[in-house]
Order: sequence, then C-alpha cells, then structure tokens
Amino acid sequence: MNFRLPFASPSLFLLIITATRADEPASAPLLTLAPVVVTASPLGRTLFEQAQPVSVLDGEKLRLALEPTLGETLSKTPGVRSSCFGPGASRPVIRGLDADRIRILQNGVNTIDASSTSADHAVSFDPVSVDSIEVVRGPATLLYGANAIGGVVNVIDNRIPDERIDVPVRGSVGTRYSSADSGFAGDAVLEGGAGGFAWHLEGSRRETDDLRVPGHARSARLRARQPLEDGAREESGRLANTAMDTRGFSAGGSFIWDSGYAGAAFSGFDTDYGSAAEKEVTIDLRQRRWDLQGAFNTPAGGIKSVNYRFALSDYQHTEFEGAQPGTTFTNDGWDGRVEVAHEKIGPIEGALGLQAGRSDFAALGEEKFLPRVLTESRSVFLFEELSLTDSLKLQGGIRYDHITLDADADPAFGPARSRTFDDVSGSLGFVYSLGADWSLALSASFSQRAPTGQELFARGPHIATGVYEIGDDSLSAEQALGFDLSLRKRTGRLTGSATVYYNRFPHFIGQFPTGAVHAEEDESFPVFAYRDTEAEFYGGEIEATLHLLQPASTGDTLDLELKADVVHARDINTGAPLPRISPFHASAALDFRHGPAGARLEGVYSARQDRVADGELPTDGYFLLNAALTCTIHTGSITTDIYLKGVNLTNEEAREHTSFLKDIAPLGGRGIIAGVKLTF
Repeated sequence: MNFRLPFASPSLFLLIITATRADEPASAPLLTLAPVVVTASPLGRTLFEQAQPVSVLDGEKLRLALEPTLGETLSKTPGVRSSCFGPGASRPVIRGLDADRIRILQNGVNTIDASSTSADHAVSFDPVSVDSIEVVRGPATLLYGANAIGGVVNVIDNRIPDERIDVPVRGSVGTRYSSADSGFAGDAVLEGGAGGFAWHLEGSRRETDDLRVPGHARSARLRARQPLEDGAREESGRLANTAMDTRGFSAGGSFIWDSGYAGAAFSGFDTDYGSAAEKEVTIDLRQRRWDLQGAFNTPAGGIKSVNYRFALSDYQHTEFEGAQPGTTFTNDGWDGRVEVAHEKIGPIEGALGLQAGRSDFAALGEEKFLPRVLTESRSVFLFEELSLTDSLKLQGGIRYDHITLDADADPAFGPARSRTFDDVSGSLGFVYSLGADWSLALSASFSQRAPTGQELFARGPHIATGVYEIGDDSLSAEQALGFDLSLRKRTGRLTGSATVYYNRFPHFIGQFPTGAVHAEEDESFPVFAYRDTEAEFYGGEIEATLHLLQPASTGDTLDLELKADVVHARDINTGAPLPRISPFHASAALDFRHGPAGARLEGVYSARQDRVADGELPTDGYFLLNAALTCTIHTGSITTDIYLKGVNLTNEEAREHTSFLKDIAPLGGRGIIAGVKLTF
C-alpha cells in the first residue's frame, strides 16, 4: 500500500473531480481561490504558476494551526511532519528529510542558529509573531542554497515594512491559553507611518508547564524491552521537564519611496526550555539579530528590480545540568543575498542572484562532540522563465556554490582540517495551463549539498540523541536527482492539488550504526558513523477542498478539506529502510462558516510504521479528533477574533515516528486552547 498509494493519488483526484463536476449545475457560479504570491520564485508567481509544489499558511488557518514550535505548526501540511523533540524544540521534516537538508528562512534569509545540528535545539523564533509561512517541498537549492536539498520553509513578517502605512498607529494584541500544558501566551504589534517613513514594533511571551500526556510516557514496546528496576515507577500523566518560558521582540523601520524602499530591524529571542530526553537538563537560548532589507524598482533600463536582504546574528545557548552550566553552543554569522530581475526579453523573464554567508559555530564544555567550525559560502544563481505559448511556460536555472569548512585544531579532535566544495545545482520545469481551471506542472532537478561540519568532523557522545557520533572528513558532496509532477485545480466545486515525486541520491550522507559501543565513565553509547550510500525517496501528496455550499446562493460556506501524504525511503545498497520516515498520514475536516462565526471538525490519521531501520522500534498508528469554534466581531475600528479549539478530544496516545523521542515522549493529551486577538 505504501508503494502504490502515492501513484494512485492523481487518479483518485481525477475521479473525485469528475464526479463532482457531473453533479454540478451548469449555471452554478464557480468558486475561485484567490492567487497568492510566494517567494518560491523571484518573479512573484502565484501558487498556480509554480513548477514546484508550494503551500502557504496564513490568516485564520495560521492562527488555528499555531503551536509553540515551527515543526508542530506545520505538521498538518501535506508532506510535512515534525521532528517533535518535546514541546520546546521541533523542526519541520519534509518528505522524510530534515536537519541541514531543510532550509529555514526568516524573510528570505537564514535563521543562523543551531537548530539543524541537533533535534533538541530550538528554532530561534516563535511562530506567533509571523504573518505567513511558505513551504517549498522538494529540492529548492536553486534559489536558497545547497542545504535546501529537501525543501524550504520561509516565515514572513512585517518587521521591515515594504509598503507605506497610511495611518499613524495600527496594531494588534492577542492572548492564548492552552490547558494541556497550562500555558499562557501573549503578543502585541504596533506599527504606523507618516509620509515615506514606516515603523514596526512587536513583542511576545509564552509560558508553559510540563505537558500532560495520555497514559505512560514510555511506549509499551520500550517498557517490554527495557523494564524498570524493582521499585521504580513509570512516568505517567505528565511529561517531566517539558516546561518553557519564551520571549521575543523586534523593532524596525523603513523609508519608502515610489520606486523602492530601504529598512532595518533589530530583534531578540530568548527561551528556556526543558529536554524530555534528559530530565535534569534545561536549555537557555539567546539570539540577537540585525536585518537589512530593501529594493529598487526599475533603477535602470532593462532592470525590473533589485532586491537585497542581509542578516547578522549573535546566537548562543547553554545546556544546564541542574543549576550547573554544561555545554555552550555559539553561532556568530551572517547571510545576505541580492536578486536582480530583468525586464522581459521577448518571451524570457528572469533574475540573477548573488548570495554569501558565514557561520562560526562552536561547542564549549565537557559534552562537545565537534570542534569549532568556520563555514563560508559564496554563490551565484540564474532563474529564467520562458513563455512558449499563452498556456505553456518553462522555468529553470542554475546555481553555483563555493563552500569552505575549516575546523580548528583541538586536543579532543586532532589537528586543524579544511575542506572545500564546489557544488552545481540546476532545475528545469514546465507549467501547462489546461484552461482557466487546471494546470499541470513537472519539474526535474539536480542538486548538490556540501557535508556539514558535524558530518565531517564530529567525534563524541551526542547526549540528546543518545549515540556516539563519528564524522568522516573524506565525504564528498551529497547529490540528488528529483522529479515532481503536480496536477492543480483552482476553481469550481473542487479545488486543490495532487503531487507525486521521486528523488534518487547517488550520494546520500547518512548516520548509521556500526555495532560498536563506546563506554564513558558510567555511561555507554552505541556508535553511529556518517557515511555515503545510495538512497531513494518517493511518494505523493494530495490536498483538496470540496465546496459543499455555494456562497452566492446562501451566504454560508461548508467545505470538506482532504489531505494525505506518504513517503517511502530506503538505502539502495542494503535495501533497508532509512530511519525516522513518516508512515501514511491523512486528515479530513468539515469547515463551516455562517457570517462572522465558524466551526470546524477534524480527524487526523497516521498509519502504523513497521518499516524501520536498525535500532528503531515500530510505531503504532493513531487517530486524533480535533474541533474548533471561531467568531469575528467588528466594533468600530476594532476587529476581535475569538477562537476555541479542542485537541485530541479522545485522549489518544500518539507518537510521531519522525521523532528521536517517540518511545519516551508521546504527543500531548486532551486539551482546550482558547484565544482572542484584537486588531485596530
């Protein structure tokens, strides 16, 4: 089933659409999805016009999806799961790929933190402060760098306004309570403008207690394999050491004129959170960041626009063992890019880009598992779109990355070492419009990714994941050849998309058990080494909305939203499954709106995963029942949005197979989330 289902999805999609159209009166007005401009293309194309599959989360959908971490917020997006390392740390996993293969951006530039080096390291922002989140599934190395070989997540806010604000002051204030973790959160935004100047201020705060879970923290399989000593009690009901305290702020401003803008922002993020993997360990994370951003429109003949973005970050977090500081991780770096879009030359339109970055990453303390590594990159890319006919467009380009990694000499890791990589990536795709309603998109890409400092130089116990890591400084660049085929429909009773994909890695860098055990004082760790192998990933995604009521006739809307995805991944050389691959996942939701009020009932299903790698236990399937009520009230110049969510209403035990902690940290139990947001 896992093999056949993704390739059957387009046929299923077509059958649903055919049946829906057969019952649809000829005179019925069409429902049209509003176009959304995304940053997956430097040309500002809509979702319907992209060669690659893209999802956008904004507005009420973002508000109802918000969770304390980025991974959990996006976990219901087709093709996206969460690394789920407890409530405090969670990154998105896209099509079975995670860590350095997923590029996480803030307003188009790198977050510059330590979240990709370990699953217990948090992403350095709270999703509560963002306006929208864009997810590019599949290789996106062409625009965003070699480490976007699995996809891109771009969070967008207005900390640097790029349009005039015509009122002296506007803003919003929100608050939120969650019962499963006794959590309170609040956020506030103020912004305004006068003439060509616009400013923006925002702040947020979140405090939670330990997460309540259904039943035992340890899975039944782990309890049977590793029973506790006589007299010891199983952790049950609550997941110890999962409380968090998070604070964020930013202040920005910009000057805006008829042909462009220029602005800057300063932001800070602080979070203290516990680790479910180590009951005595808490992490104190701090980041301070400067952002510069601007654009020049039609600055010269033949130039449509010049856009630039730059970020400078000072990041560190310390892992405390009780009250004593243990290992400290630091990352001082910057990331910048410039895109120059040219005017149409006949049927051709496109952009040339330059990107550069620097990361000075170090781990200090007794549990450091890699030396200090300086990573520098210089890149150039070209993206072009060719309109062959009114219905057929070709999109493609090429990118070159020059990357150097320098590891310092260290008594624990040996002499200084250096590696240089020259990576080339390219893509080619077409978008074919089948009338006003339909489009068909096909893309092919070749991508290269330089190994990280961790994959090259690590040697030591990684406490969070419970293994002894050994890098290989002779690794070559990772390579992937990917194909995506998408069918999309944007008007009528049924709208949505279906995608199938295949990615083959002639060179895939994985972390695999060696069979050895490393003993250190009173602890022992299985030894895992990074090595090169061949791998393949294939699967499919479907996202469809059936509009059961037509607003033109009743004023009400009733939508049936269907989502599903599956991914299959294996080591071609051995035939063994790769670790932490999500099983088949699906959801169905009824969404009703009557005037200012709305109601939603949702079921989320995850299948059992028994195709497991060495050292993994199978994961049982689960079904979660969620519900939500919303209401929007307009009072003069103030708009009040109220929402009430019930999550996991049946108190189901659910564990994500993508998580290192799946057998000791289930998802949260039954809970209520209540929130209100005032916009003025």
